[in-house]
Amino acid sequence: MLDFMPKIPVAEAIENATDWITDAFSFIFQPIKDDFGDFMDWTADMLAAIPPIIVILIVIVLAFFISGKRFGLPVFSLVGLWFIYNQGLWEELMSTFALVLIASILAVIIGVPVGILMSKSKIAESIITPILDFMQTMPAFVYLIPAVAFFGIGMVPGIFASIIFAMPPTVRFTNLGIRQVSTELVEASEAFGSTGSQKLFKVELPMAKGTIMAGINQTVMLSLSMVVIASMIGSPGLGRDVLSALQRANAGTGFVAGLGIVILAIIIDRFTQNINTKKAD
Repeated sequence: MLDFMPKIPVAEAIENATDWITDAFSFIFQPIKDDFGDFMDWTADMLAAIPPIIVILIVIVLAFFISGKRFGLPVFSLVGLWFIYNQGLWEELMSTFALVLIASILAVIIGVPVGILMSKSKIAESIITPILDFMQTMPAFVYLIPAVAFFGIGMVPGIFASIIFAMPPTVRFTNLGIRQVSTELVEASEAFGSTGSQKLFKVELPMAKGTIMAGINQTVMLSLSMVVIASMIGSPGLGRDVLSALQRANAGTGFVAGLGIVILAIIIDRFTQNINTKKAD
């Protein structure tokens, strides 16, 4: 019934725009691909060069103090990391951790200021909120298309896709946390002559840090969830083993690599949750 209506050339427009951006900004994308890619490789190599026993001991000690000197998290960390090492997946674990660490740090560096901007301006909030909705509802696989177009294959496009996919919780929770700060406290700081920056850094952010940390926790978890997807465009790590096992229908190898991702996810989640709890206390 609607055949008389011409097809809107959305796909062609997106392809043309992507090609134009790739060509016009190649002077930016190429150095990022080369230099940042080398930095990522160096970070993964440095982490892999540390003896596993040293890494495991450091994690156990940190887990003991972060968890309030309880033994549950340290014991789980010991057993989980030893299992990954025992399965010969240590280098893959370090590559995965490097990807998650860098993607999460960059997402937080970008996301917190954007969340602050949203909390200070209703206009900015009305503009940014639909963008965040789009970022969170778009299937993660779609982010791989511009990532590959801009940066080729490897760890850099994986970082790019992970940042886009994982950043919204940090932005939303930063905005929410600052907006939830007591109006009386803000007015009291203004009454004492605080400047805008003093009010932000000495009142609003400290009071909102629990909410912001909850958003950061979600960002880290979403970055980790991109590991397998990013392996489709050449990112190294445990996700590559899962993808390889899927392609070869090798259930055992895939299960072990997937279990390694789960162990890493639980350890990181418990670390960030306990840090947030201690700060809240």
